[in-house]
This record gives sequence, C-alpha cells and structure tokens, in this order.
Amino acid sequence: MNRVKIKKLNENAVVPSRATEGSAGADLYACIEEPVTIRPGQLVKIPTGIAIELPSKELAAFLFARSGLGVKHGICLSNGVGVVDSDYRGEICVGLCNVSDKEYTIEPDERIAQLVIMPVANVIFEETDILGETVRGEGGFGSSGRK
Repeated sequence: MNRVKIKKLNENAVVPSRATEGSAGADLYACIEEPVTIRPGQLVKIPTGIAIELPSKELAAFLFARSGLGVKHGICLSNGVGVVDSDYRGEICVGLCNVSDKEYTIEPDERIAQLVIMPVANVIFEETDILGETVRGEGGFGSSGRK
C-alpha cells in the first residue's frame, strides 16, 4: 500500500479522511477562520491548510466535487477536476463555484471536495504525420450516435 505524506500548514487543518471503508476519495476540509458565502455565479478559492507528498511520479492527486454539495446546492469545482502533480509541495486549495441561484455558505472545517490518488501514464509525445486507422476515424462529438 502506498503512503501519502500530509503536512499541516495551518494548525487548524484537518487531515483528509475517508467517510467509509469503501470510499474512493478522502474528504478535504475547508481551513478557514470565518464562514465564506459563495454567491450565485461566484468563484472562490478555499484553502485546505495541507500539502502532500506523493510517493511516486506515476501517481497524481485529483480533486473532485462532493456529490452532496453539487447535487443539493450547486457547489462544484471551478476547474471541473483539480490536478495535483507529484512534484507539487504547496498548499492544496479548492476552487469552488456556485452554479445555483442561491447563496451557499462554506463553514470552517466543512468537507468541500474529495481527494483521489490515481496512477498516471508517463509518456513521451512523438510527432508524426500519420496516425493508425480505426473504425471511428475522425468522428468527433456525437459521432457514435444517440441511443
């Protein structure tokens, strides 16, 4: 089992934790002194007060929205999915946006995102003039039809 080192950058930071044994992601917590209200359409950056060290360059940490915040309140990650590279040692901050028509207030120590550690393929990009043929070919958006 891989170990991920966590450094608290703020004494009030909460170490990420899994809600259940089967949880894919560990909850990230807002490390804020006062509540932060997100107005409809507003983007905010919420600190977590932690930094991490991944054990391998073949792993990356990904930040995903919490389904309850997204579905119930319209609070999503402003960049869709956050990516924390293996060599990053700074504070993990979560960009949140409010896509609802109501304000939402983030409270100190509230669970604001999920942290999932996943493998990444380290590849070499090689320029070419010819790509292999496939059945799909250059078919783009909607090319596989609607079912």
